[in-house]
Amino acid sequence: MKKCILFLAITVSASLFAQPGYIPPAENLEARKVFQDDKFGLFIHWGLSSVLGQGEWVMQNRRIRFDEYKKYIRVFNPVDFNAEQWVLMAKNAGMKYIVFITRHHDGFSNWDTKYSDWKITNTPYGKDALKQLADACKKYQLKLGLYYSTLDWGRSDYPYETGRTGQYSGRTGKSNYESYLQFMKNQLTELLTNYGPIMSIWLDGHWDQTNPEGHADRSSRIDWKYDELYGLIHRLQPACIIGNNHHLDPFDGEDFQMFEKDLPGENKAGLSFQQPSDAMPLETCETMNDSWGYNITDRNFKTVKQVIHLLVNTAGRNANLLLNIGPMPNGEIQKEFADTLAVAGKWLQRFGASIYNTRGKLLPPPQWGVATRNEKTIYLHLLHKPENAFILLPGFTENILSVEIMNTGQKLKWNKVPEGTFIYPEYPIGGSIDHVVMVKLK
Repeated sequence: MKKCILFLAITVSASLFAQPGYIPPAENLEARKVFQDDKFGLFIHWGLSSVLGQGEWVMQNRRIRFDEYKKYIRVFNPVDFNAEQWVLMAKNAGMKYIVFITRHHDGFSNWDTKYSDWKITNTPYGKDALKQLADACKKYQLKLGLYYSTLDWGRSDYPYETGRTGQYSGRTGKSNYESYLQFMKNQLTELLTNYGPIMSIWLDGHWDQTNPEGHADRSSRIDWKYDELYGLIHRLQPACIIGNNHHLDPFDGEDFQMFEKDLPGENKAGLSFQQPSDAMPLETCETMNDSWGYNITDRNFKTVKQVIHLLVNTAGRNANLLLNIGPMPNGEIQKEFADTLAVAGKWLQRFGASIYNTRGKLLPPPQWGVATRNEKTIYLHLLHKPENAFILLPGFTENILSVEIMNTGQKLKWNKVPEGTFIYPEYPIGGSIDHVVMVKLK
């Protein structure tokens, strides 16, 4: 029997990139590896849209004209925003990076951009939120990634005539993509010049110019000129990794592949028809309730168990988890988010070695859970009680030093046969959320 892919080499291959034309430099490849090691990040959807308490799509969903929507610039005043509190919450939750919304589809900029008056420094608050967050990330040693929308519901130079969204904003003039492209380049240059090292640029909006997900033809109705955008980003910060939430296979010039509200290889949300890449890092982004931006009536908060299972399942599929919160318009983070993340952080203090610096996609996910591994240890995450009294690792022939329960040292029986290795978990074993079995290798 051929050995299962569980036991193939787990080191990052020198052929991480499979994209003709773009050859990542050494610092980019190292950044990809570190990204995969970090495993857990905080996504923050927040901005002027938070004032209306109906999510970041409120302008589109309520068909608000842009000239009406812009009046809220005199209302947005996040007097309780504390960047250090945000960063410390993420750090204590065991997260290694933050991805912050610098500009969402409504075009509002959360930094002091020189290229638009539609920005946070023109609100009553008057301060650069991104600068404060960047400083706090540096102080507490968290990496910072930046979400940037390539779609704009307010600017008339964006090609709105062919877009799927933004039809109710009241624009009448003719678009000019060359002008809009230069605007994006100017803003991206600011972001990658004035705020220190940036881990990633997280782009979103490509799908506005395509047929809906699942359609046979997902080609874009405009030429986004990604070679120019990606080239600019990589020139300004070669180690900055680029991802694009286009719900398609990776494009030339991208450094990681993302999956929105889906585990890689699944398509429960109807957005992920693409196959997970074997050539680059993967990331799943998911919400802590049902909303990205602040939604005052959304009380469907995930439990601690759901959050930890989500993290374990993404790691087992060789992906990172980017878990989202939508802070309130005053800048506070809802207690439901903060409390759950605090408990998840305590779990990671005990079991983090089974998540950080590991690789997954070791075998097709069995009924009982997933597996992760580093060089010397395989971690079996038993999220559900096995159907049988044993776990089979098919094709496994490596030399085992011991098999034991993580954090207790309780030894388990195991037996190696030509078909693989049998492990006998002896239920019940410790832990109510995730029963972690360590297979230590010689």
